Amino acid sequence: MLLVRYFAGARAAAGLPEEKVEAATLGDLIAAITADRPRLAPVLTACSFLVDGASWRDREAALPHTATVDVLPPFAGG
Repeated sequence: MLLVRYFAGARAAAGLPEEKVEAATLGDLIAAITADRPRLAPVLTACSFLVDGASWRDREAALPHTATVDVLPPFAGG
């Protein structure tokens, strides 16, 4: 089971700070977390994903079974 942690605008759109999700790939994860949250889907198009602290872009690559996935919208400032 994956631990998904939401930050900033993704947290607001998801309506919770984190949750556990069963998914094999990032694509599966995105489908699962947006299935009943229509406000979250457009936010995710601008988000970056970290899997156990590493940037993850391949939506079809297998995720580690017990990974932590951070959902990070773009941040302003610097």
